[in-house]
Amino acid sequence: MSGYPASWTRVTPLTLLLAPVSWLYGIVIAVRRALYTAGVLRRVRLPVPVIVIGNISVGGTGKTPLVLWLVERLRAAGFEPGIISRGYLASGRKPADGAREPRAVGAQADAMQCGDEPVLLARRSGCPVWIGADRVATARALLVAHPQCSVIVSDDGLQHYALARDAEVAVVDSTRLHGNGFLLPAGPLREPQSRLHRVDAVVLRGDAVPIQSMAVLDAPRFRMSMIAGSFYQLRAPRNTRGSYEFRGQRVHAAAGIGNPEHFFTTLQNLGLAFTPHAFPDHHPYTQGELDFADCDAVVMTEKDAVKYAPYASEKHWALGITAQVESGLAPLLIKRLHERHKRH
Repeated sequence: MSGYPASWTRVTPLTLLLAPVSWLYGIVIAVRRALYTAGVLRRVRLPVPVIVIGNISVGGTGKTPLVLWLVERLRAAGFEPGIISRGYLASGRKPADGAREPRAVGAQADAMQCGDEPVLLARRSGCPVWIGADRVATARALLVAHPQCSVIVSDDGLQHYALARDAEVAVVDSTRLHGNGFLLPAGPLREPQSRLHRVDAVVLRGDAVPIQSMAVLDAPRFRMSMIAGSFYQLRAPRNTRGSYEFRGQRVHAAAGIGNPEHFFTTLQNLGLAFTPHAFPDHHPYTQGELDFADCDAVVMTEKDAVKYAPYASEKHWALGITAQVESGLAPLLIKRLHERHKRH
C-alpha cells in the first residue's frame, strides 16, 4: 500500500488515457518556470534567507518531520527560524477565500481551520508559524510580526517560484519513489523527475531502495529515517507509555497521512498487534469516529492527534516521531545561509 491510487503506481489504460493531459500540464509548468528564470515573472527576495523543503510528487514524503529537524539545527547554529506553510485544511481542502490571508498559527490553534501540519509545527518547533495562500505575503507578514527571525523555512513550496530561495531540499519517499513516472493527472508528479537535478539536496526517506540507486542525480543525497519515541495520551500529553505497555491489548491504529503504511510498519516494528484504519491525508475527523468497540487503546500519528484531540478519551494515544538525517545536510544548508549573508 503506497498511499497512491493504483493508476499512479504503474502504467494502466487510464494512465494512457490521461497522458495527453499530463503532457499539456508539463508544457504549462515548463513555460511558467522559464518565465521566472528569464525574469518575465518576478521573483521576490526577502531580507532574510529562505530554505524550501518540498517534493516533486503529490502526497506526504516526510517534509514536516524534516522541517522540525532542520529548525533545531538552525537554532543550534545561531539562527532564529520562522516557518511558513500553505495551510491545507481537512482532506486537502485549500482555505476558503476569507482565510487565505496570512495569519499566525499558535500551538493551541484549531487544526480544522489552520491545517494539521502547521499546528503540529507550532507545537513541536516553538518557532513562529504562519500560513497563507501567497508564500511571499505570508513570509513578509511573519517577518513584520517577528523581526528577530533570521531565516525562513518553507514547509512545501518547491513549485512556488515567486518566492526566491537560497536553498532547496526535495524529499523523496523510497517506498513509492515517483510512482509510474507521469505528471499529473496521469501520475503523481507535480514536476518532471529532472527537477531533482536543480535542487541543493535530495533527502530519501526510508531504506526501501539503496541511496546509490539515485546516483544519477547531480544533487547531494541524504538518507532520512523516522525514530519512534513514546506514546502520549491525547487528553493528558504528559502521560506517556512505551510500546511494550500495549502488548496483549486490543489496539486499533489510525493514520490519515499521505502514506499510512509508513505508520503501520512502524507499529509492527515496535511489536504491536493492531487493527489498521487508513484514512485520506488531512482527513477531517468527527466525534466518535475513532471510538471502536472491543478496544483497549487507539494509537495514531501526531498529525491525526492535533485534529482528534477535542474528541479524545483516555483510550486515545499518539506516537511521537523524530526525523534522523545523515550527517552533512545541516552544514550544507548553513553554508548556503552564510554565503547569502556575505553577498548582502
